[in-house]
Amino acid sequence: MKARVTVTLKNGVLDPQGKAIEGALKSLGVEGIDGVRQGKVFDIELGTSDRAQAEAQLKAACEKLLANTVIENYRVELT
Repeated sequence: MKARVTVTLKNGVLDPQGKAIEGALKSLGVEGIDGVRQGKVFDIELGTSDRAQAEAQLKAACEKLLANTVIENYRVELT
């Protein structure tokens, strides 16, 4: 089973890297950019076909390592 975990900053948390990317895009002449927030994407292969078990494993991985849950949200998608 495959999964995608997306980690993003919570609303209200400053995103200096996103601001830097936004500024760089504007300096390159890319128009219409009103804001950029950056995040992380993890594509993970699991050795189980049990969806409940996979979700539990991924939640544990996010809580322990992949996301700083004080300032980040995460979303798990099983494929």
